[in-house]
Amino acid sequence: MRSLVKSTLAVALVVVLCGTSAAVPPPLEQPIASGQPDVARSATGMIVADEPIAAQAGLEILSRGGNAIDAAVAVAFALAVTHPQAGNLGGGGFMLIRKANGETVFIDYREVAPRAARADMYLDAEGNRLPGASTEGWRAAAVPGTVAGLEFALKNYGTQPWEKVMQPAIRLADKGFPVSPQLADDLIDSAPKLSRFEESRKIFLRGGKFYAPGDTFKQKDLADTLKKIAKGGAREFYQGSIAAQLAAEMKRNGGLITAADLRAYQVKKRAPLVGRFRGYEVITAPPPSSGGVALLEMLNILDPLLPADARANDPATIHIVVESMRRAFADRARYLADADFACVPVETLTAAHYADEVRASINRERASASAKLEMPSVTSCKPSSQVAGREGSNTTHFAVIDSEGNAVANTYTINEYFGSGVTVPGLGFLLNDEMDDFTTRPGAPNVLFNLVQSDANQIEPGKRPLSSMTPTIVTRDGQTVLVLGSPGGARIINSVFLVLLNRLAFGLSLPEAVALPRYHHQWMPDVLFLEKDSFTSAQMDALRSRGHEVRDISEISSSGSGPKHVGQVNAIERDPKTGDLIGVGDARRGGIARTY
Repeated sequence: MRSLVKSTLAVALVVVLCGTSAAVPPPLEQPIASGQPDVARSATGMIVADEPIAAQAGLEILSRGGNAIDAAVAVAFALAVTHPQAGNLGGGGFMLIRKANGETVFIDYREVAPRAARADMYLDAEGNRLPGASTEGWRAAAVPGTVAGLEFALKNYGTQPWEKVMQPAIRLADKGFPVSPQLADDLIDSAPKLSRFEESRKIFLRGGKFYAPGDTFKQKDLADTLKKIAKGGAREFYQGSIAAQLAAEMKRNGGLITAADLRAYQVKKRAPLVGRFRGYEVITAPPPSSGGVALLEMLNILDPLLPADARANDPATIHIVVESMRRAFADRARYLADADFACVPVETLTAAHYADEVRASINRERASASAKLEMPSVTSCKPSSQVAGREGSNTTHFAVIDSEGNAVANTYTINEYFGSGVTVPGLGFLLNDEMDDFTTRPGAPNVLFNLVQSDANQIEPGKRPLSSMTPTIVTRDGQTVLVLGSPGGARIINSVFLVLLNRLAFGLSLPEAVALPRYHHQWMPDVLFLEKDSFTSAQMDALRSRGHEVRDISEISSSGSGPKHVGQVNAIERDPKTGDLIGVGDARRGGIARTY
């Protein structure tokens, strides 16, 4: 939908941060990327997610006295029922929490490689990748972390009983819910993969009779599994009857995950990364995510380059933003990996002095050549040759703020749409295909996003694959002001980066900041990818004149079926003076904002 952003929208939806007004920019002669975002306002609690029924599950918990962490756990379990494309029990992710008292924590419940995994497990005798081996079927799954991560969050930071926050998900699985047009379409699109596995074909494709919008979707096996988890906690999933059944099916079908792998899984509590930008504190994801490091590096590089009158999506602005992206992604490719297995120079990469060195190589008028880019050396760690990881497009992100000011940014995934395609017989949940996030062949680009990987991200037992997930919370004067994140593989990082710039540097309202067309550069391939039909010919010509090769974002995939958009940012803004909230759901994939 190509509608112009109106100046009245800009005036009406500007939320003043910290009680200080910002100049409202002139109206943007710029199409919105994919229609108007979903916007809600509240003086109490807010949830912004990909799916309205799951968001309502969280609101149910908030309205009954739960806090943001209680609601987040309820939303995550509900998404495993209503949004099986990405919501999951069989995947993993990251949760960033900032409590009203200022305490912050990053909960890493990323999947891990099974003990039997090895670096060459997806290659043939000649060292070539086996088609589909790391993306479909039982051997594509890493040890899931979601159930353990959600329990850890609730036990340590929630207020409600485990059984209570799981009740909405159990009810939705048991009684059913109306299939949305999006779910119906996604099931049809993914039918070739799902149909290869008997249990998935039975549950998600009804044995060949596709679900239509409005049909009731009941999942009895999943409901039974959720009931067992509600009664026995995460222990039931990792050591009880669920674990035994999962391990038995793995063995029967040639998978790698064993009962010992499940028993050994551990949630990691990590310190979030913290940076500063234009008077704001940016709290974000540490390794094994590459997102937070790259985000802070880009903000540091760009800050002094932006003139006071810089306008979002002006070609001159896009040029220097892209040059910061190029350099941060080059460092991502040199240094980022699971810090429990590799030396990652986080302090240096996120330091102001390092950004000063990097910035010196940027030409304000001319694009750099990625192949000839000279980056400062970092002596504290040996760089890897070409490191990268990814999540598939069907990661999902949601944001929660409660009336007390507790905030949660949660991003979790099963990688591709419907993960590996495998539904565990009798248990009702899909397994991830996160093993594809590891290096399967050093130096070769992956199929989906053309990211190059190497031995720094190679498969090792117990290792967590490098991620781009970037749940982020922004504060000022000790108060939470923004909570945001996105799905979208490597595009996650730039999606969060651009929305932060639009809001904090360019003075756009949060709805405008989310709706504005986005672009993406990841160092290699040396291409500036734009959202389709969202930039004018004049903008694209001006970028080409500066030396940028411009393509549609769908061309990022060598498979020919790339993404339509650059991420999907779901965000909440809170005025620290009044506590009033504005939630914005990105229209790119039907994000919704809900309150009570």
